[in-house]
Amino acid sequence: MNGSLASNETAAPAPWIEATDGNSTLELSSELLDFAINPWDIMLCISGTVIACENAIVVAIIFYTPTLRTPMFVLIGSLATADLLAGMGLILNFVFQYLIPSETISLITVGFLVASFTASISSLLAITVDRYFSLYNALTYFSERTVLYIHMMLVITWGVSLCLGLLPILGWNCLDEPLSCSIVKPLTKSNVTLLAILFFVIFMIMLHLYFKICKIVCRHAHQIALQQHFFTASHYVATKKGVSTLAIILGTFGASWLPFAIYCLVGERDYPPVYTYATLLPATYNSMINPIIYAYRNQEIQRSIFVLFCGCFQTNVSYRSRSPSEV
Repeated sequence: MNGSLASNETAAPAPWIEATDGNSTLELSSELLDFAINPWDIMLCISGTVIACENAIVVAIIFYTPTLRTPMFVLIGSLATADLLAGMGLILNFVFQYLIPSETISLITVGFLVASFTASISSLLAITVDRYFSLYNALTYFSERTVLYIHMMLVITWGVSLCLGLLPILGWNCLDEPLSCSIVKPLTKSNVTLLAILFFVIFMIMLHLYFKICKIVCRHAHQIALQQHFFTASHYVATKKGVSTLAIILGTFGASWLPFAIYCLVGERDYPPVYTYATLLPATYNSMINPIIYAYRNQEIQRSIFVLFCGCFQTNVSYRSRSPSEV
């Protein structure tokens, strides 16, 4: 996303500068060394590759497994799709930056990344809302109304994300007014401020909902203990595990995105690009951790992955064991 952020940092004079003395080889080598790829861009590209691979597996598993069609898995699929697109956007941004540098392509890739990461964060909020209602209205959760709510949340999530991603492409950028650029070129300062405020609103809503979820979980554990006339160690462990899981989810989300969101509000375009890279890179880790928290820890998805890989392995073994005449 920040390929265009440090254009001055990565740009180098042409390596074909002529020399007038016998040190031409040394000067040429020096110019070639100056033309090195920014290591921050390499790390962002590697992060995007890992994100894309992890989430592609989740999307494929949910898409090809008929039993994974419940509202919860639909939302997990939405999150994995958004993170998959974000990972692909990081890879494309790296490729286009160094192979096809262009302001138009820069606008498209930045808009693509804005839409993808916004959809990822919004999908996290939708999952939080779904978990809250699954506990608050447990008796009516599995109904057609829940499916309708899920579809409405998905339409709003992706609709808002697409609109925010199109804003830079449709003209809300700083290409014509360099003084209005933010820490994320070619986004304007007002655009980045809007995105940061939107993040803080979503984060506060999630914090409020997870606090209410913790209260519901503790209350349910207490009611079960009263019905059984004693509070066993297993009840305490289960309650503690549920609360700690929620804390890990919210803590991971906040630790990943808060530094970058805060820097978007206080940072200026003339700050060193390394500050932007140092806060943006941890933000991408959230999309790397999401499939581990929401997908790979789920037993049904684990079972589907096991069946998929075992089926592929058995098919490959049986194919190799067949005789040439049978093939």
